[in-house]
Amino acid sequence: MAHPAYLRQRARELRLTKTFSVDQIAERLALPKTTVYEWVADLPLGRPKRWSVGQRRGTQAMQGKYRRLREQAYEQGWAEYDELVVRPTFRDFVVLYIAEGYKRSRNTASMCNSDSAIVAVGSRWMHELSGHVPAVRVQHHADQDPDDLRSYWGKALGIDPAAVVLVPKSNSGQMRGRSWRCVHGVAEVAVHDTLFRARLQAWMDRVSEAWR
Repeated sequence: MAHPAYLRQRARELRLTKTFSVDQIAERLALPKTTVYEWVADLPLGRPKRWSVGQRRGTQAMQGKYRRLREQAYEQGWAEYDELVVRPTFRDFVVLYIAEGYKRSRNTASMCNSDSAIVAVGSRWMHELSGHVPAVRVQHHADQDPDDLRSYWGKALGIDPAAVVLVPKSNSGQMRGRSWRCVHGVAEVAVHDTLFRARLQAWMDRVSEAWR
């Protein structure tokens, strides 16, 4: 499938200026790894440079700074939970994230599902509480119509259908004859925001604490 030209440009910028790996770029831009590799294959990372003592100290100081920012964001999330939890569907969002959300990264919040109501709840709260419009990508079967999928998820999430990135499933063929709920594919909504992810962790911990 064709991707907007600005995504290719952004991928190459991340490779050159941030020395991001293919995996990191794919996660940041919500793109297939194979697509990212094709775009940046001519921009190898090269050998890592040896750092001076001053550079190592600077890096350690930077890491300490961002660790403190994450801790502050977590404390903020813990404190604001009592105000947020009285709002309709907020706790639903947190519980859904505990069940369906991606938890392996401290920099990214994402969740996916084939049920548009679940995805819409996640997208709405991510947008409001992070201040970022979530990236949307949809995994689909080979014989599903791209325009129909974009139209469906655009309407379900209240976004421009053109913003929906389609990703063909690599482990399945035709949708024809199948009857389960992924008739519209499986949608993922993602926000790349370390501090929002830290606040979200605090909300999940508050909910989990109430279950014990």
